[in-house]
Amino acid sequence: MDDEQPHQELVKCVLVGDNAVGKTRLICARACKQKVSLSQLLNTHVPTVWAIDQYRIYKDVLENSWMVLDGVNVSLRLWDTFGDHHKDRRFAYGRSDVVLMCFDIGRVSSLENCREMWYQQIRKFCPNTPVILVGCKNDVRFILHDEQYINYCKERSPLVRQVRERDLVFPEQGRAVANELGIPYYETSVLTYYGLNEVFENAIRAALCAKRAQRFWMTNLKRVIRPTLQEPHCPPRPKLPDVLPISSVYGVDRIKLFDGQHFTDVIFLCGNVGFSAHKFILAASSPTLQRLLSIESFTSSTSDIAPTRSSSETSLVSYCLSSSPMFTGGEYFYDEETECLIPPSEHNTPSKFSLLGNSPRFRGCGGRLSGTLHKSSSSFNLPYSCLSSSPQQSNSSSYRPPETSRTLNHPAFTSLKVQQCESLNASGKVITSLQTVLTCSKIITPLSMSQALRFIYTGTLEKAFDKLDELKQAAEFLDIPDLYNFIYHTKACHYSSENGIQYLLCAQRGLEEICFIQGLFADIFFSLDDGTCSAHKPLLMARCDMMHAMFSHEDFVEKSARVIKFPGVSRFTFQELLYYLYTDRTPPHVTATNCLGILEIGNRLCLPRLISLIETAVVEKLSSTVNKGGDVTEDALKILEHCQIHNADQLSEWCLAYLAQNYNLICRKYPKVLRSLHPENQATLNVRRWPPIWYLKDFDNYQRMLSEQERDKSPKNLKRTRNNSGCLCFSGKTIKS
Repeated sequence: MDDEQPHQELVKCVLVGDNAVGKTRLICARACKQKVSLSQLLNTHVPTVWAIDQYRIYKDVLENSWMVLDGVNVSLRLWDTFGDHHKDRRFAYGRSDVVLMCFDIGRVSSLENCREMWYQQIRKFCPNTPVILVGCKNDVRFILHDEQYINYCKERSPLVRQVRERDLVFPEQGRAVANELGIPYYETSVLTYYGLNEVFENAIRAALCAKRAQRFWMTNLKRVIRPTLQEPHCPPRPKLPDVLPISSVYGVDRIKLFDGQHFTDVIFLCGNVGFSAHKFILAASSPTLQRLLSIESFTSSTSDIAPTRSSSETSLVSYCLSSSPMFTGGEYFYDEETECLIPPSEHNTPSKFSLLGNSPRFRGCGGRLSGTLHKSSSSFNLPYSCLSSSPQQSNSSSYRPPETSRTLNHPAFTSLKVQQCESLNASGKVITSLQTVLTCSKIITPLSMSQALRFIYTGTLEKAFDKLDELKQAAEFLDIPDLYNFIYHTKACHYSSENGIQYLLCAQRGLEEICFIQGLFADIFFSLDDGTCSAHKPLLMARCDMMHAMFSHEDFVEKSARVIKFPGVSRFTFQELLYYLYTDRTPPHVTATNCLGILEIGNRLCLPRLISLIETAVVEKLSSTVNKGGDVTEDALKILEHCQIHNADQLSEWCLAYLAQNYNLICRKYPKVLRSLHPENQATLNVRRWPPIWYLKDFDNYQRMLSEQERDKSPKNLKRTRNNSGCLCFSGKTIKS
């Protein structure tokens, strides 16, 4: 060690303690101004010792050792030691001015070793040297619940041991050991730099005070004060958890609607090929189709006497059959003029449309519509069948309403016909449904109609399709502007996945305006507590698995009902649900006070994305109120346990985190509500409260010791009282007078 220079005190500070308590990190942070990250601190520990000769080798290390404290020039020399108990440290202890006895705040055993082993060893070799108890890794108390720390420990397990709550040493425990040994107590953290300079400054003060007691004639040490109190470290306010919505499956649900073909009510007849679709989807995509399909309103008088559509039926998907078990001699098709079966030819066979022939949405046909073609709703894609309309083969009423038709003056369509058609339901039974049949002109080819419908439903085209000019013409006559723009960008080589996404956004707006707001072409009604709501059964089935099961399973009475009863649900709540199902967006009127009903129905219908959207919207509004200086404690208390019941886990976690941060406020303003919470929630809030209870106790102790210290410093009032007593029974004033 270098000799002391004139007017400069050299202080030798030795650090001892168990392995991996943070001695070397503490020295490097002070001597080298070294900062570390969380990942560096959590790396597997490698025993190292900071060499004392670095004060000779590195100039910056020597410069960092110099400081002026209480008017004294001091050079602090730090000595590191191994943590092994059996090592001989008498050389390190020799001529030491102060010893820092370190322990790990995240390891109780290291504190016990300080009391039982290290202090005894220090007193053996340094009986008169000042000793300071230092708690290292003070940050572990609040980093314990940090997500980054938890994830890192999981990734590196078992190489990194995650600190648990029961492993922590709290200030009260460390101070109790320090008081028992009669030494000062400090805490540090090389991650947050809390207490770093404070520990070494007070270590220097303790060493200089000891030197002053031995060399009382030295005047430069007169102004050195005793080690000061350390203000407790309040953990940083924990961040409120992020609430993220679940990724959308709206595009997948539209594909399910396209492939499933449940309850279709319109058929496009292009030559010998028929295509089934849903009116509400077409109306939301094309203004022309909306006006055209609305012409059907003239059949309202007919529909009053016609049998209503059964909610168990599966509508017609195609008008013909590629192979029928009824005719084993080959493929046959209905001829509209001769009304008899004729063998296929090169003009009427579906093989002409080979690109489309394998699609389950259509088959080649040329028949009269009373001989209906249908498809089983089973997932096995059963073959189409030609069925006669005789009462023996149909489970519908023998009464058949009169067919209505109208000739159209439109370049894309020649006629519109409304009539009963037969099809198979999910059970394989023949049922009758009312269909709107639109006969297309020769401008609309089967190939272009197939791709146009695919785009309307899914926002995409088949990869093998290359007749863009033909499809562009069809899009122009069918008045589908999004398809027209899509083809334009595709031909210009500007196609990207964003084009399809942009179409789905437009489709959402169309469904909101045409179907949700206007309620056009609704086919199902819901009876609620305070009114009724109309909806579209195919969309509900595609967007909600519970609705799909309810409308397709034989065991549910709702399958054959025209009006569905939903007890315990208000009209407002159900409209918010429908808004989500139609648009895949957050319901617009959600607040913290009315969100519980929507969360409940979202949980009942197994709609996790709806729940996540509601959670995100509520948290955004609550956070906005908090940022403006408002208090949302009461709202968080009201919705906490309801969110837990309805599986709104993100919102309940946010409420718990917010309430934990405002625990003291809750105890003052809402003590009854706090006591009414579930015991598990009360325990969670008590553990996660901020500031934590150990900090409040430590701060109270600091305030008490600070007031005692100030009282000791203040001089006592020695004012002498004046004695005015006189002789015997006479007072001094009387004698004076």
